[in-house]
Amino acid sequence: MDFLENSVRATGKKGSVEVITGSMFSGKTEELIRRLRRAQFAGLKVEIFKPSLDKRYSEMRVVSHDDKSIISTPVDNASAILLFAGGVDVVGIDEAQFFDSSIVDVCNRLADDGIRIVIAGLDMDFMGKPFGPMPALLAIAEYVTKVHAICMRCGNLAQYSFRKSGEAQVVLLGEKNLYEPLCRYCFNAALNK
Repeated sequence: MDFLENSVRATGKKGSVEVITGSMFSGKTEELIRRLRRAQFAGLKVEIFKPSLDKRYSEMRVVSHDDKSIISTPVDNASAILLFAGGVDVVGIDEAQFFDSSIVDVCNRLADDGIRIVIAGLDMDFMGKPFGPMPALLAIAEYVTKVHAICMRCGNLAQYSFRKSGEAQVVLLGEKNLYEPLCRYCFNAALNK
């Protein structure tokens, strides 16, 4: 990971998209916060955004499941990011799966303007299907990091976010009370139960 960040800075490249993805409880937000803090320590101007609908831990902070946090600006839609991102070096975006497809154009515009974008989001929804704009963000990214949780049933690497309730809507904010990370085998077994 350090090589990636150092190689981007060392070669003087500006403007890129980095996507951190994986299941719930895999450390996506923790990794996002780590990268953004390193940029702040380096003296770069950093702005962080999250969808305003995500108020699970805090309205004004991006918060990881292990209570690491960083101040952020909640936005109702992706285009609002363009209004707040003037004069910055790095833009961080959490919970990208909750934005509509315009987040892809926003990221491309910012990267084309020389801004480093670090974006985190779930790659799959609770049914194991590609989630919102994430496939398109993965396609335009220069760098992709897929992180994994540990399967709560067998201990293998987990890449699925299994919903424990019978709710059918795609967007349902919740934590360990509603979701558990599962490997492919345990996910398929749970779906077919």
